[in-house]
Amino acid sequence: MSMVIVNQSQVPELLPMDECIQVMEEVLAGLARGECQLPLRHIMWLPDKRGALGLMPSHWSTAGVIGLKAVTFFPGNEGTELDSHQGAVMLYDADRGTLLAVIDGTSITAVRTAAVSGVATKLLARDDCGHLAIIGSGVQAGVHLQAMLQCRSIDRVTVCSKTFDRAECFAESAAKRHAIPVQAVRSCKEAVQDADIICTTTSAREPVLKGDWLAPGTHINAVGSSVNFARELDGEAVRRSRLFVDRRESALNEAGDFLLAKKEGLVGDDHIVGEIGDVLTGKVNGRESPTDITLFKSVGLAVEDLAAALHVYKKAKETGAGTTVEFGGRRIESD
Repeated sequence: MSMVIVNQSQVPELLPMDECIQVMEEVLAGLARGECQLPLRHIMWLPDKRGALGLMPSHWSTAGVIGLKAVTFFPGNEGTELDSHQGAVMLYDADRGTLLAVIDGTSITAVRTAAVSGVATKLLARDDCGHLAIIGSGVQAGVHLQAMLQCRSIDRVTVCSKTFDRAECFAESAAKRHAIPVQAVRSCKEAVQDADIICTTTSAREPVLKGDWLAPGTHINAVGSSVNFARELDGEAVRRSRLFVDRRESALNEAGDFLLAKKEGLVGDDHIVGEIGDVLTGKVNGRESPTDITLFKSVGLAVEDLAAALHVYKKAKETGAGTTVEFGGRRIESD
């Protein structure tokens, strides 16, 4: 049997941000309708906690596919030539279990994470948003800028990072690429002052965004932490916000931003208004007032990787992209 291998450089060509946002809307609505099956991810940490291996299986019944993302997470790679997330997404036919494709997981993760934030921004941010603040200057900062530009008429960007040099480098590159003003600033507080949309895209374990800094009407996409012991937002930021998640079960087990605020007694489980898919399907309301502070807390879902991989696979087959190899799967006859 043959399968398609799609490498890291090919994925962005087959999964442009606008198309990925549409794909994420489709699969998240499907999740809300009960069309998807996914257990909580299994994470095996190295003894010294410097890195981990995550396994994320899922099934999308209406699309007829099952899959698995196997990805390593090494935060110490930040600032090096290697991404913090590396791995592969394996796509299978759900009818007969045939392996259809193996696709680079680094690029899939990067694009689909920002695309889901794009979906949340379309649903929750005010229509008149113009000032975007980005905390962080790595891969997710860059793709989130792309996604936000797809969803709102951004005319100003402020960015801060661990060091001012990193923020300046990001600002210079982003301004040139997107032809919009991007300003590097020295503190998170300065970055988010008067911001309409805030994206936190860091590997921080302690809060980088405080609730006291938030202006009425702000929308926040918090994507940096997907483990229960790390957070980018303090408890006050969570308490002040109308909170939406990608999946309730995942948030209740993995979202450190929410769980640590809950541990501090600032919020309870009922603080979660709903899943983004619930807003897409009309089960819950999104923003109810121009002064609402809305928060989308993302931990990342296996079905998002599955849907993105399916889109990449279909386009690869249509265009001849990727590398087709004979891999196996046929019954081995005994002598």
